[in-house]
Amino acid sequence: MEIELYVLFIVVFLALAFDFINGFHDTANAIATSISTRAIKPRVAILMAASMNFIGAMVFTGVAKTIGGSVADPTKLEFGVEIVICALIGAIIWNLVTWWFGIPSSSSHALIGALAGAVIAGAGFDSLNMSGVLDIFKALIFSPLIAFTIGFIIMFILKRIFARSNPHSINKGFRSAQVVTAMFQSFAHGTNDAQKAMGIIVFALVAAGVQDTADFVPLWVKISAATAMALGTSVGGWKIIKTMGTKIFKIEPINGFAADMGSALVIITATFLHLPVSTTHVITSSLLGVGSAKRVSGVKWGVAGKIVIAWFITIPITAGLSMVIFWIYKFLFM
Repeated sequence: MEIELYVLFIVVFLALAFDFINGFHDTANAIATSISTRAIKPRVAILMAASMNFIGAMVFTGVAKTIGGSVADPTKLEFGVEIVICALIGAIIWNLVTWWFGIPSSSSHALIGALAGAVIAGAGFDSLNMSGVLDIFKALIFSPLIAFTIGFIIMFILKRIFARSNPHSINKGFRSAQVVTAMFQSFAHGTNDAQKAMGIIVFALVAAGVQDTADFVPLWVKISAATAMALGTSVGGWKIIKTMGTKIFKIEPINGFAADMGSALVIITATFLHLPVSTTHVITSSLLGVGSAKRVSGVKWGVAGKIVIAWFITIPITAGLSMVIFWIYKFLFM
């Protein structure tokens, strides 16, 4: 019993470490535009994002329940807790690698891919709940396309409305409006991304027999995950902020407002539908949509292409990585 509790403690620690890394890895995307347009000072933006992430994480639990029970049934996995450990290690490794190189890859893709790979290695392909996995994949795939479209539409409308207005006045007004959209963006991020660590902890609790169902998220899990993400956010992800805020296209306040509003609407809608989406993909796609509406030739598509490549390779790489980690774990300890 003591060994089982010790292993479960490792799961919780790794899940919170993943959430902490997610905080400075993904939340950088949420405030990159407002920092690059100087709507908010960097330190203020980071503290604001941390606070709004915490609040968002405490409000909803639907996504956590999806993660906790849709990929596989934790009650039917013989090595469920060990599978979660290997999945978290794989996802953390990939997040740190992409953070180091300033690549805004998806923590959501990393976690889902790693969990699926670990389940396959530990219990076989048949143990995957394919309908649940496909629902998650659909949300991950279609949400960036929707965000691109919404970002394009919002920017197109704003261009028409303010076509003859004074650029200085427009920038001044939208720089103030960006404070609101950055807060909304950070809140939306917390409602979706922090839920993933909650879900993985619940998955492990059910697999270990500590609780009977994945339909319940204990209060201590919500508070610890929300706190870990808020602390991670407070560290700041400057490498990714630089990529998002300066390397895709030259962002003005009106562009930042449109991108933040579009992506936040997509993320919060997904949260209401209990669907985990990649905030990185959604925010980047919204930004690309806005840039395209502003001027297609102004978008640095080479940088965007590298980001898109990272999107496509994250799931297979983390799946393979967690499979290898599980096989090593099995060889050494089972």
